[in-house]
Amino acid sequence: MVNLKEELWKTLQDLEGDDFKRFKWFLKQDDVLEGFSGIPAARLEKADRQDTVDLMVQQYQQHGALRVTLKVLEKISKNDLVQSLQNSSSRLKDLKNHDSVPLKSDYERKKFETKVKLMIEQRQMKIEEIRRSAELSRRSAHMHIADSERFFAALLQSVKRFLDSVVGEINDKQETTQKEADEFIQQLQQEISELSKRKDEVEQLLRPEDHLDFFKGFSSLSAITKNWTDVTIPPPSYGTGVGVALNQLQEKLSTEKEKFIGKAKLHRVQQFSKDITLDPDTANPYLILSGDGKQVHCGDVKQNLPDDPERFNTAANVLGKHGFSSGRFYYEVQVMGKTSWGLGVVKESIDRKGSIRASPENGYWTICLRDGKIQQTSAESQPKKVGVFVDYEKRSVSFYDVDAAELIHCFNDCSFTEKLHPFFSPGRRYGGKNSLPLIISPVSYTHLI
Repeated sequence: MVNLKEELWKTLQDLEGDDFKRFKWFLKQDDVLEGFSGIPAARLEKADRQDTVDLMVQQYQQHGALRVTLKVLEKISKNDLVQSLQNSSSRLKDLKNHDSVPLKSDYERKKFETKVKLMIEQRQMKIEEIRRSAELSRRSAHMHIADSERFFAALLQSVKRFLDSVVGEINDKQETTQKEADEFIQQLQQEISELSKRKDEVEQLLRPEDHLDFFKGFSSLSAITKNWTDVTIPPPSYGTGVGVALNQLQEKLSTEKEKFIGKAKLHRVQQFSKDITLDPDTANPYLILSGDGKQVHCGDVKQNLPDDPERFNTAANVLGKHGFSSGRFYYEVQVMGKTSWGLGVVKESIDRKGSIRASPENGYWTICLRDGKIQQTSAESQPKKVGVFVDYEKRSVSFYDVDAAELIHCFNDCSFTEKLHPFFSPGRRYGGKNSLPLIISPVSYTHLI
């Protein structure tokens, strides 16, 4: 077998000065041959032909060095040397026949190690994701079990109260009937007593000389007795009270069920709560933000702030600092005591200057309180706290009365095409009537009962 290193050295000996420089230039490149990294330039800079062979064998091992040499010779158009090197290498044929099993280089090894490391990291992240999901599921299950127990305990208490009411009504009717029966019995017993007294007089009344007195005494019995023929004690109707109670119970259960379902729906979206803070760079100059970025109200004096493109210069609005372009998010805002406010989400690219028309067509999915009524909705009451829920993938924005656990309004089929930001408008002061702030509240778990 031909000594491969020697053959490589002989081949490089046939390269003249400029060709040898070009040969070494290609050796520096990572893509000279797929799967083979380049030799550092510093190591090749002063390397002669023998040193170059040693560097190639060290970098690629012998057969790898042969493949790289053949490839570079082809690139610098030294086909005669390619043919000569192929003829002198007895193992070249085997090498060509087994190209499907590439020789491993340092580059390949590092590439493989990097790939394996990445795969391991991805799987470790997936394990943590699955654990978090399982833990969330476990906590959710415990909360739902607790809520279900509270719900059915409340239902049982309601049923027990209605049962006690029905039993009490039945007992009252029965006692009334018993009282009436006792009175009749007492009257009958009194008549029996009177009749017994008259019995002793019968013999005297039956003497012939007293026939007239007998008939007078007999006729006088009607004065101390009563005609009991039509006197009865009918059983009272207990079913009517039971029917009324069952109807009331059905209405009560229906009401409780609707409350339970409403709170269950609210709780599901509350699980997607995010920590929202206000962005001072977007706030109208009249708006005053708290230090923690959780409260905003309108002041009387315009602040001297730079009129950046992000800032509202006319409308008393401010946006949330962080936007969302995927997934679901929820937050709650206290609006109690205010006479004017606006809440929702907007597109990041909305115009913030001049007069603004808040509509879905303009990238605003918001509701607002004006003149004691929540615009864009059919809601009759004013909530103390409003929950805002966005499902980016389902393209919907929902608003909830948190305390009542009722849906106020929902935008569907929204045209979400970019990042969305939470939107807040505390409204003008209106002479101090609307001076209270909007407050981003921490979301607390709403018990279903």
